Parts: sequence; C-alpha cells; structure tokens
Amino acid sequence: MKMDADLIHSPAVGLAEEEEADMNDWKLPLAFMKKRHCEKIEGSKALAQSWRMKDRMKTVSVALVLCLNVGVDPPDVVKTSPCARLECWIDPLSMSPQKALETIGANLQKQYENWQPRARYKQSLDPTVDEVKKLCTSLRRNAKEERVLFHYNGHGVPRPTVNGEIWVFNKNYTQYIPLSIYDLQTWMGSPSIFVYDCSNAGIIVKSFKQFALQREQELEVAAINPGHPLAQMPLPPSMKNCIQLAACEASELLPMNPDLPADLFTSCLTTPIKIALRWFCMQKSARLVPGVTLDLIEKIPGRLNDRRTPLGELNWIFTAITDTIAWNVLPRDLFQKLFRQDLLVASLFRNFLLAERIMRSYNCTPVSSPRLPPTYMHAMWQAWDLAVDICLSQLPTIIEEGTAFRHSPFFADQLTAFEVWLTMGVENRNPPEQLPIVLQVLLSQVHRLRALQLLGRFLDLGPWAVSLALSVGIFPYVLKLLQSSARELRPMLVFIWAKILAVDSSCQADLVKDNGHKYFLSVLADSYMPAEHRTMAVFILAVIVNSYNTGQEACLQGNLIAICLEQLSDPHPLLRQWVAICLGRIWQNFDPARWCGVRDSAHEKLYTLLSDPIPEVRCAAVFALGTFVGNSAERTDHSTTIDHNVAMMLAQLINDGSPVVRKELVVALSHLVVQYESNFCTVALQFIEEEKNYTVPSPANTTESGNLTPVRDSPAIPRLRSVNSYTNIRAATTARNLNKSLQNLNLNEEGGPAAFSPGNLSTSSSASSTLGSPDNDEYILSFETIDKMRRVSSYSSLNSLIGVSFNSVYTQIWRVLLHLAADPFPEVSDLAMKVLNSIAYKATMNARPQRILDSGSLTQSAPASPTSKGTHIHQASGSPPMPSTSSSSLTNEVPKPPTREPPATRPPYTPTSGGQAPHSHQFPRTRKMFDKGPEQAAEDGDEPGGHRNYICAALQTGLCDWSAKYFAQPVMKIPEEHDVESQVRMDRQWRFLRNTRVRKQSRGITQKGVSRLDDQIFINRNPGVPSVVKFHPFNTCIAVADKDSICFWDWEKGERLDYFYNGNPRYTRITAMEYLNGHDCSLLLTATDDGALRIWKNFADQKNPEMVTAWQGLSDMLPTTRSQPSTCAHSLARRVSIYLDRSKQGGAGMVVDWEQETGLLMTSGDVRVIRIWDTDREMKVQDIPTGADSCVTSLSCDSQRSLIVAGLGDGSVRVFDRRMGPNECRVMTYREHGAWVVKAHLQKETEGHIISVSVNGDVRFFEPRSPDSINVLQTVKGLTALDIHPQANLFACGSMNQFIAVYNSNGDVISNIKYYDGFMGQRIGAISCLAFHPHWPHLAVGSNDYYMSIYSAEKRLR
Repeated sequence: MKMDADLIHSPAVGLAEEEEADMNDWKLPLAFMKKRHCEKIEGSKALAQSWRMKDRMKTVSVALVLCLNVGVDPPDVVKTSPCARLECWIDPLSMSPQKALETIGANLQKQYENWQPRARYKQSLDPTVDEVKKLCTSLRRNAKEERVLFHYNGHGVPRPTVNGEIWVFNKNYTQYIPLSIYDLQTWMGSPSIFVYDCSNAGIIVKSFKQFALQREQELEVAAINPGHPLAQMPLPPSMKNCIQLAACEASELLPMNPDLPADLFTSCLTTPIKIALRWFCMQKSARLVPGVTLDLIEKIPGRLNDRRTPLGELNWIFTAITDTIAWNVLPRDLFQKLFRQDLLVASLFRNFLLAERIMRSYNCTPVSSPRLPPTYMHAMWQAWDLAVDICLSQLPTIIEEGTAFRHSPFFADQLTAFEVWLTMGVENRNPPEQLPIVLQVLLSQVHRLRALQLLGRFLDLGPWAVSLALSVGIFPYVLKLLQSSARELRPMLVFIWAKILAVDSSCQADLVKDNGHKYFLSVLADSYMPAEHRTMAVFILAVIVNSYNTGQEACLQGNLIAICLEQLSDPHPLLRQWVAICLGRIWQNFDPARWCGVRDSAHEKLYTLLSDPIPEVRCAAVFALGTFVGNSAERTDHSTTIDHNVAMMLAQLINDGSPVVRKELVVALSHLVVQYESNFCTVALQFIEEEKNYTVPSPANTTESGNLTPVRDSPAIPRLRSVNSYTNIRAATTARNLNKSLQNLNLNEEGGPAAFSPGNLSTSSSASSTLGSPDNDEYILSFETIDKMRRVSSYSSLNSLIGVSFNSVYTQIWRVLLHLAADPFPEVSDLAMKVLNSIAYKATMNARPQRILDSGSLTQSAPASPTSKGTHIHQASGSPPMPSTSSSSLTNEVPKPPTREPPATRPPYTPTSGGQAPHSHQFPRTRKMFDKGPEQAAEDGDEPGGHRNYICAALQTGLCDWSAKYFAQPVMKIPEEHDVESQVRMDRQWRFLRNTRVRKQSRGITQKGVSRLDDQIFINRNPGVPSVVKFHPFNTCIAVADKDSICFWDWEKGERLDYFYNGNPRYTRITAMEYLNGHDCSLLLTATDDGALRIWKNFADQKNPEMVTAWQGLSDMLPTTRSQPSTCAHSLARRVSIYLDRSKQGGAGMVVDWEQETGLLMTSGDVRVIRIWDTDREMKVQDIPTGADSCVTSLSCDSQRSLIVAGLGDGSVRVFDRRMGPNECRVMTYREHGAWVVKAHLQKETEGHIISVSVNGDVRFFEPRSPDSINVLQTVKGLTALDIHPQANLFACGSMNQFIAVYNSNGDVISNIKYYDGFMGQRIGAISCLAFHPHWPHLAVGSNDYYMSIYSAEKRLR
C-alpha cells in the first residue's frame, strides 16, 4: 500500500519514522565486536605482588630490665607530691621493696604474655652491667636469627645521657653505673626491638642511630684495610632492622599526674584497654555517661580474648580501629613490616598508637624508630570513643541488675560505610578506609556473610583492589574459611578465590597445602550450584593444576577428571570453556592424569565441543586435546592409536571460522609433531622432494613476467600504509629480499622461470616472518614453497609414496599444517610456518651426510648470503633424483646448468626393504624431542644461528591466560555500552541519529524521482585498477579495491583517506567487499578468489588498519568452469571477462552477500555450493548445493523471507529457501538468460521481485512465485558491470564499449555517460566496476584506466 506523497512529508509521520529507524539501529546485532576481536589474545601483565611476607618473624625472647630501686628516688628528677606511683598497676610502697620489685617484674611478664605467650621471658631486676650483658648475649644466642625484645624501665635511675648511655647499678647499689647503648647494640644484635620507659627517652633513640651509623662506617674502613682489627672479626649484624619505642622526646619528662600509673607508656603498650577506659573516664566528656566511676571500670565483665563479652568486644574493636588507622596512615611497606610481620611487634605498634593519643594529652610525645606519621587526631578515634561510650553506659545496669549485654553496632556501621563507598564512589579515588575492619569482621559469624559479599564487590573492582586486599592481610582469613561447611558462604568464597587467583596464581601452593582444593572440587561437583559458581570453581581448580605437579596429583586424587567430564555439556558456555581448559591443564605433562582420561574416554567426550557454537569453547577443547597428545611419556601402540584419532578429529577444524581456534589447532598439532618427530621428518623430506619434481597446475603457472617482479611495480603507485597486524606482509617484500629470491631462480632464455622451484630450499624470503628480520633468521621453507607444496599435495597421490609402514596420519597432518601455513590470518600462518620449518630443518639436517663438500663447490650456485651459508641446500634442477641416491639430492651438490628439455618422468617407485619410504632408514624410529638440537656434523662450525628450533614444547597462544583475564576484570559492573552516560553510548547515539538523517534526506530525493544522473561529483586516479567499489552506507567514505589492496576516498572532500594491502597471495585478487556493522562501528570484509575472507577495522581514520579476523570462506575454489550455452553468448562472456582480466584468473572469483539482521554471510563463487557462515558463532551453518555445473556469479538474500537468489555462469537464476533441507531447498530455477548472469538482485520488500541481468544486456524481472519473467528490458550488449539502486528504482550498466547507461525501472535511459567532466573531457575507460550508494542517488564507477568517478542526480535535487 503506497502512502500519498503529502502524507509522507507530514511532520508526524516523519517523526515516527525517525524514532523507529533509531530503534532498529539499536536492535541490529553487531558482528565481530566481541572481546576476542577487539583485544589481543594475551594474559594481563602480572602485577608484582608485595603482600606475601618474604620474612615472617617471631619475637622469641624477651628481656625485662627494671631499674626501680624502690624507695630511693634518682637525683636528677624532682617529683611532685602527690605523684604517679603505680608500676604495672602495683603500688611499690604497699609492700617491702624487694617483694614489690619481684611482684612488679612478675606482673610485667604477665602483661607481655597476653600478647606473646610462647616467648622466653627473662627478668633482670635492678641489674649490674654484667648481668645485662649476660642476659642479652644468652638471649641472642638462643634466638639465632629471630627477634629479641629489650624492655627497659628506668624510673629508679638518672635520665639517659647525651653520650648515649643509660644507667644501671653496681653490685651493692651504692652507685649508678652508665651502660653504653653501643655495647647494648653489640650484645643484642639484630633483629631486635627496644622499649624505653624513662624520661628523656628520645635521647636513646638518637644515640642508637648514631652508633648504628658509626658501625657501618667502621665496617667500610675495615673492608678496605685488611690490617684493621675489625677485619678479622665476624661481621656484626646491621642495626638497621632494629625497632625502638620510646616514651617521650629527648627533652621531655614523663607525666607525674597521680591519677595515672608511673609507667604510663608500658601500660599503654601492654594493657591498652584498661588504660584507655581509665583515660576516657578522666576526660570531661565522661560526665555524659552517668554512674561510671574508675572503680566500676575495674569490674567490667568478660575476658580479653572472648569476643562475646564486653571486655573482649572492646578489645576486638580496639584492634580493628588501630589496625585501620595504621593501614590508612602508613606507607604500605612500613605497614607490612610493622603490622603484619611479627605478632608481638604488631600488637606493640597498635598499642603505641594509643600511647601517642593518651600521652600527647599530657604534653609527652612518644617516639618510634622507624618513625610513624602522627595518628592521634585520626577520625577513627571518635568511633572508638563512641564504642567505649556505648559499652560503659550499659555497665551500671549490667553489674547491678544483671541485664544482658547489648553488642556494639560498630562493625555493622563500618560495613555500611564500606557499602556506601562501594555504591557511591567514582573509580579513581583513595581506597576505602574500612578495608582492615572488613577483615576483622570475617572473624565474627554474625556479620561474616555480609562482609564476604562486600569484600567480593570490592575485589570485583579490578586487580588493584585484589592487591590492596591482599596487602591488608586477607589471605589467611579466606584460606581458613575454606574449612567452614556453611553452604551460604560458598558462592562468595568461590567468587573471592576466583578473583584472588586471577591476579596472583602463586596461591595455588597454599590452597593445596591446606587442602583447599577439596572445597572447590565439592562446589564443582554440586549440581545444585548455579553455573556461574561452578565456573569459578573450575577456574580456581584450573589455576591449581596449572604447571604445578603437586596440584595435579591432589586434584587427580580428588576425582577432578570425572567431575569435569560430567559438565562438558553444560548449557553455560563459560563453564564448558573452563572445564575443557582445566582438563587440558591437569594432564599437561602429567601422565597419570592422561591415562585416567583415557580410561574415562575423555578425548571422545571432548570431541563434541569441537563443534560448539562458541569459538572460545572450541578453542578450549582444542587446547585440551592438544595437551592430551602432547605428553612426553613413552608411547605404547594403544596411546599412538589414540593420538592418531585425536589428530584426525582436530584436523577437521582446519577451516574453522575463528582464527583463535585455528591458532590453538596449530599448537595442538605441534605437540603431535614433537611426539612423532622422526615420522614427520620423513614426510617432510618426501614432500620437499615431491614439490621439486612437480609443476603445479595453478594460476601462478600461466605466468606473465609480472610474476617475478614485486607486486607494486609501477613507480606512480604511492607507498602503501603499513598495517599493524601485518608485520609480515608476504608480498610487499623489499627489493633486497626480492633480488635475493631472484638470484635463486634459474631463468631460461625466454625469461620465464623454467625450473622455478622455491623448493631449492633457497632463502626465498618473501615470507619474512615475525621471527626476525630476513637478514639473520631465514626460513628453510618460504611461503611460496609451502603454498606450492600445499597445492602439489592435493594433486599427487602422496599416500602411495609414503609407503605402507607409515600411517598416512602423518601425511594428512602435514597437509593440514601446510594448509594452515597459507592461512589468511597472519598469526595462524606464522605459527604453522614455525612448526613446518622446524621439521624441514631437522629433516634436511639429519638427511645431510656427515661430510660437507668444500665451499669452493658452491661457486656456480646463487651466491649464498653469509648468514645462511649452511642452510643453502642446492639441488640439481635437471632430472629428479633416483630413489637409490635419495640422500645425495639434499647435499650441497653443484647444480647442473638448466636444461631446456622437460624434466624426465618420475622413475617407478621401488620400495626398499621392509616397504619403508626411501629416507626412513636414516632415522632412528624412536621419537626425538625438539629440545635436543639436530645432530650436526662436527665440521659444521659455521652453521648460522638462524635456524634455531622454532618449536619448543612451549609454543603457546595465550588463550588460557587471556580467558583468565575475565575473572580479574569487573564482572558486576554495567558494561560501558549499556551505561547511558558513557562516551561509547553517546558515540553510538550520534551515529544512529546520523543514519536516520541520511535515510530521511535521501528518501526525500529518491521519492521525487531522479530524472538524470550524470553530475560528476568526484574523480580521482586510484593507485590500482579498481575491481570492486563499495560506498559506506552512511558516511562519505568509499572503498575501492584493486587486485590486492584497498583504497579509501572521502568523496565529499575529494581526498584519499587510506591505502593498505589486503594480504592476499600474489596469484589471487579481491572480488567482493562488504561493510559489516555499517550502521555503527564499521568493519570492511574483503573476499578473494582463493576463497579467503578478511575483515578489517580502523581504516579510513588516523589509526593503522588492523585485521580483525580472517578465514577460508570457501575451501575448494575450482578453476574456471564456464559452460557454453551458445557460441555467440560464450564468446561475448569471454570477451567481457578478458576485458576484466578474469580469464587468466578463473571464473567469478568469490561472491558474498551480507545480512546484518541475522549476522549471516552467504558465500559462493567458483564452487558448487552456497555456503552460509554464522558470524556470531564463526562457523559454517549450511551448505546449499547449487545443482549447477557452473560458477555462481551473484548472490542476493532477504532475511525476512529466508530466500537466497543466485545468478550463475550458465545463465540460470536459482532461488533457494534456506529453511529447507539441502535436497529440496532450491525452490525455483529460471533459465531465460542465455549467458553469464552479471547481477541477480532480490528486492528487500515483502513483495520484492528478482531483477537479473546477463552479459547480453537483457534485464529480467521475476516474481519469486511465478515460473516466468514478468518483464524484460533490453540494454547494451557486452555488459561488464551492473548495479541496481535499492531505493530509487534505477539501474546502471557499464560496458566494455567505454560508456555507462543509467535506466529507470521502465527501461528508459535517463543518462549516458561517455566522457569525464573537465577541461579535456577525456573519454572514460572500459568500465571495470560500478556501484550505487545504498541511500543517496550516487553512482561510483571504476574503469581500467585507473580512474574512479562518482556521478549523482542534479544539484537542485540534492
């Protein structure tokens, strides 16, 4: 139903359409935009983990030195009256002096034992210098390398001196005797910790540092001067690792307030809760808590280490708060050293923070070395005051009436604060203060689940968050929790562990040591667990068994293989992927697991995943099967059979649509090659031999002389832009390399290559690989050789040559590798080239006789470059070698001059004894590992380093590490493209609005009707002859392909945007292009006539073009197969095709059609099928047989009706319904054209017609349901190109008679274009290609004279 013209332009309809168009764009799926296409397949850079304590320490011995001299005050301190008297909460005057001294000593020891019960305590009460010396040296002797604590209370002796002395007594207590800190250092050694509780204690800290420096200098002098007395002595320990805590600065006296204990500093360090509560009561604010007195505090119920009691809870909160303050204020490394290395040191430092807070309120500043930033004003102290307040306010009722204790809301409040930080925050900000508290909360069952959930959300922020949490000390806590049997904790624990292991895989050892792997095995085996949690569990197990033998053994005993095999068919793809990776890792270089796998027929169960819809899952399955055959244990016949089966299963993936899968396939096959090295060497020699004696029936053989010149021979051609993913562009070689290759070719008189055989194993280095520059590191087998070998192998029956004793599995796998070495995706072909060359090198080295001819005999051959002297292996280019002398053909013989007569026919094959192939007797039949280099002759001293072993067992693709990155990255975060305010989303919105504008404006023009189309809006000379042109549907860019490169022009500005090499081999050409995701992030697909498809991104902008993916869309492209319906038509088709340079190259090449809505790509060409690829799954979904004996020349599809229309070389037009089976899917065949169909177009509307045109110029309109054409128009004969405008009912024909005719749907000519606009009005060249813009009335025309022009409707319309 057509709408009235005025209605169409009404604003209401226009608006609705605009919105709808936008919605459709949002709904369209995107192709090739998954993570595997957008990022490099490699693991994340490992963060250096500093959280693990390199040197955990213990304080094993404690010296308590008390100089109290009870009853006698030292001369230099004037005490107030009343004065602070309590020492260790005991009044010394309440008993006899000796008894008081002993009681205080015993009490101090008890106070310390609360923090470190296992240490050796030695008291030294009112000692002499000798007693101190004896005590210190004996403690150091026993402690060995561990830490010793020296506690000094100097309340009964004079203050420390400026010279660095503290005071002790003489034997009869008549004198104070100085004890030098220097001596104390010598006796105590290192590592040690010193606590000084006396006035002016800061002096000691200063002296200590000076003496430590002095020691270092003395040692330096002694090191230079051997006569120095210190030089003979054992090295004294460095004092740098010593820690000191002093009660006050050098000029300060201790507080004498009678309400406080005399040893206030010691009380803070050893009884923090008691002193903190007393101090709280002494503050004015304590009046707000009625009824609380100092006496009441003494009665506070509970035990310090029982967190359910009031006293225990306060202690727990105190620990959390001081830990948090330290973590937030201290530099990370200092925090680790003081608060995580040693339990006693950590407790003393936490309590030191309290000492600083309390003593500063009495004008005393405690000092520490290493020095800490001030913490007494930290906001967390207010939380402490609140917790004390809440606790104390309950005391009167608890004690008097026995009411129940209400627990503090402290931890719940802190978790809420942490949650607020997680919910509200931006990404770049300071870490959350509450992290250490979350750690403490894990100890409590009440809040544990919530704490784990928040911790999980925090770890999800990324690797930095995991590192932070580990540095706080989370590890032992979450390790301990694995012993818990609570089901509700399982999901969070699994999540947290997945996050930790994704960032730091070294934790695998800790898990196995603590039997943690059993926890994850039980989660994985629990079918009630959601798939996500089982995925994380299997990821954790995959890390535990990764290159870690103990882990492999533990998990094998835990039945991991059986558990994994049960989950291979789980609907959750990520789970399938990781189950396969986990299996691949458990039997990697671990034979017991492999045999367990064999018993459970694991390899057969993995086969199902090789056809999985998700490429990453297929990859993981290939990885698992690769490590399955890649074990280095000795082989039995049984295991060899299994290896062969696996190899043949893997070989089926040779044309998988995903390069990630094919890369993994090369690595998997390389494992097999390593296992059966000698067998592959034999096959390699056979192929090398075969390739030399065979002329290849390939397009390359119908040589023009251009075959030997560089691809870019015309000087007018500008430099191609280099392309990122093509560091090894094969054809665009440098002149130097090319000359080198040319020297190795024997040219006959006509100048054509007579015996052109790159198989001379010359350094034909047009495949300069990523292994290094061609100068120093050359392949034995060049790309051309391999390509030729690949084609030879499909023409000759190699199996008969190999001989009975070698199973043809090796031959077939060699062919697969040859095929992969010619893969359109460079990374795949590079890997395969490495494997092939490694074997070729071994084979030729092993086959070489032990005697090398003297180098003079090389004179007649091509000059060997010095770097590749030893690897030049020349061969007589005359007759093929006889089997009897097979080995000599690979020696450095002098080549005979090239002969003109054709090579002799191959002599009949004479099997040697045992029916083995001619070369096989030179190999021991045992397997050789690659890491042993080839056995070279002793005289081979000048063997270049060029051919190192390309494969080692560690050939890897990085797939597993790349997959593991998923767990390290945020999982819970909204992806950027779904975040309404993200830049990505804004960009898309802008693009979709632009699309709507283009659609609307162009519709406005085409609906008015285009009466002329000859206004030339663009003309430029293209770098190569245009063979395909394609307008971008929405921006002003047009892609123009020549034989093997693509040029991008901006047709509005008239400037060239980009020109890059497509990477197809020399004898192929680009025959089709499509824009994928044209409505959004555009990619360009190119199809070449060897069946390869390549997809590019970042073209036509400032970045370098990059290949997103590439694959073999059609595997067996046939040589030209034009049928001959009638001699006249045939000759016309031939004339046209010669014009388009097609006759030398084959038939239609490759034709494609793309459906954005379904993500399906239809491909066909010189084959007998239409192959449909699903780009989402990156696999072939359907092969529709054309049922014809000629090539497909044009494809057009309609996703709404599931119809595909194909035009064929025999003039037929065939309609297929892809919903039906292969035998009945051809629903209509029209045979009205008498010749080659140039274009068949299916209109996209529901009632859309088929329009088809042949070279004879007859345009036919078909209704898909009726058997005959409903309209025929006759245009020019000798059509070379044609396109139909999808919106404007126009079609344009280009002919070899050098003009373009544009017709409307009634068949009226609206424009004839014969000349270029311009001053000279030059005649246009023969038309090689033309294309309409999908929306605007623009027509792009490329002609054989290199020019590219665009014509449009009259200006007034535009």
